[in-house]
Amino acid sequence: MTPFHPLSQTTHTVYRADTMTTAILGAGALGCTIGAALTEAGHDTWLIGRPGPHVDALRTDGLRVDDDTGSRTIAVQATADPAEAGVADLVIVLVKSFQTQEAMHAARALVGPQTAVLSLQNGLGHEDLLSAVIGGEHVLLGSTLVGGVLLGPGHIRTGTADRQTWIGEVDGPGTPRAHAVASLLTSAGLPASVSDDMASTRWEKLLINVATGAIAALTGLTYGQLAGQPLLLATASDAVAEAMAVAAAAGVRLSTNDPTLVWARAAEGLSGDFKTSMLQSVERGQPTEIDVINGAVVRIGKRYGVPTPVNNTLVALVKGLERANSDKRRETVA
Repeated sequence: MTPFHPLSQTTHTVYRADTMTTAILGAGALGCTIGAALTEAGHDTWLIGRPGPHVDALRTDGLRVDDDTGSRTIAVQATADPAEAGVADLVIVLVKSFQTQEAMHAARALVGPQTAVLSLQNGLGHEDLLSAVIGGEHVLLGSTLVGGVLLGPGHIRTGTADRQTWIGEVDGPGTPRAHAVASLLTSAGLPASVSDDMASTRWEKLLINVATGAIAALTGLTYGQLAGQPLLLATASDAVAEAMAVAAAAGVRLSTNDPTLVWARAAEGLSGDFKTSMLQSVERGQPTEIDVINGAVVRIGKRYGVPTPVNNTLVALVKGLERANSDKRRETVA
């Protein structure tokens, strides 16, 4: 099998969004939101999730979608067995960061010689995790502001209005496959553009997660409830300012140096009852992605000698909350 390389073979490889088959690895809130949009637009799409009530509901009853227009049920293709879906043209990875390698190992049946594997996950460093499993030639990176909330098995609320997505290669300018993926998402009502500098684009999204994720998880507040809280805005701005200083030390170009703009940007296009993914994890008693968000700021800050006391504190507090939830689960089982 000859490995596909996006730069050496783009001259004779044809990418067509209208015939692209997509498998979404991680059928959670965001995975189902994107899967619903692609399915309704007529694209061949599979939702890949863990065995359990959620995937069972998707298979038997379809996906119930609530949005600003009302509620509807969509017939979707869903499975807990990647082999059932078979080789895809595009795999969108949306599992939690700490599940990346295990999930990708289990889903090798989705990846053929020319399959593009796109990480739309929160945080930094997923390209290395994916490359170790499938080879770096398959990996694309993305960043999305699309949101979703899992309301129950087979039931989501979506937030897609004016929420942008960016697609690009791990390093270098956009390629035909990146443009094809952007066209695919755009055709499904998910506006997408190609980025020629995904390092900067990923950091822009990281700043939003730094501003809202840990604070929402620790307070239990929705986006609407976070608004108008001066003390929380001050803390978020301090955390973002640290992340901006780390990005500058790492040579990353950002579109703004105003931390308050990041806070405002986080909730644009989402209803006030939307919850950050980190808060959703905490409410389900699951581990969070704090290590690849605020934790990434701390690690990279140490590398470049940039102090990050606010982010370090947020990491410690979320880790403590995770420990408390873990102890509660053990007590319940006992």
